[in-house]
Amino acid sequence: MSTPVAAGTLSASSPAASRAWARWRRRRVAALAESTPATIGIAIVLAWAVLALVAPLIAPYPPNANDMAALAHPTPSKAHWLGTDHLGRDLLSRILWGARPVLVIAPLAVLGAAALGSLLGLAAGYYGRWIDLVITRACDIVLSFPVIILYMIILAHFGSSAWNIVGVLTLTKAPIIARIVRGMTLDLREREYVAAAKMRGESALYIMLVEILPNARGPLVVDMCLRTGYNVIIIGALGFLGIGLPPPDPDWGGMVKDTYGMMMVWPHMALFPCAAISSLVVGFNLLAVGLRELGLRD
Repeated sequence: MSTPVAAGTLSASSPAASRAWARWRRRRVAALAESTPATIGIAIVLAWAVLALVAPLIAPYPPNANDMAALAHPTPSKAHWLGTDHLGRDLLSRILWGARPVLVIAPLAVLGAAALGSLLGLAAGYYGRWIDLVITRACDIVLSFPVIILYMIILAHFGSSAWNIVGVLTLTKAPIIARIVRGMTLDLREREYVAAAKMRGESALYIMLVEILPNARGPLVVDMCLRTGYNVIIIGALGFLGIGLPPPDPDWGGMVKDTYGMMMVWPHMALFPCAAISSLVVGFNLLAVGLRELGLRD
């Protein structure tokens, strides 16, 4: 995380500040490239992103195509490299197509939670008093519910869709981010550059978004990477519980659910979707570790 003096300098609109900001970004990118966990994490996440992007081109079969000849022998073969599921659908194709909604829903929900949580945390930490009390108690109420039960209640009422999953993940993760931002805001609001902004007559919104939030971005970005990995797990769990993406669209968690009763006979049907979920979660976690190491060096 950058120092207060540097943050105040970078917030000024001048050519010198722009050059300093460019040098700072180059140092950050170079330091990130030197981190082994970050490099591995970025490679895993980018690999899945590329596979998801080109899935229509490289998937050997349509995701919902049935091969009746493979029903008797669903194990991996030349025709189906990862085998087929209980309906004769190619597992490799469904895994590739299933990566697309995961890599859209999980980051989108984190961005929504970060935006909402940051606004709530900034307001609670900066203003204090009754605003802090109301926001903190509202966050406590949301966090007091068991999350899985809350997911089931909301999705059972509004229905399972990509947008509803994004909404429920945003709602349940925003209070956690709000508490993180609130704690940092309580400390940062006492810094000299915030006092200088007040003396210049800057508005409270300007101070929160321009002076305070950029100095809280380090821990916030690390938390967002970790939370994206958590969201991948949650999306898989929702699919396994039958309240994830509606069938027949490929859903990694739903693929495990559909073949749950056949694990002892055909373990590959659940093993490969679970491996996909695990690898993507590991990628985001390693990226978060690398970002945290980068922050500790500053």
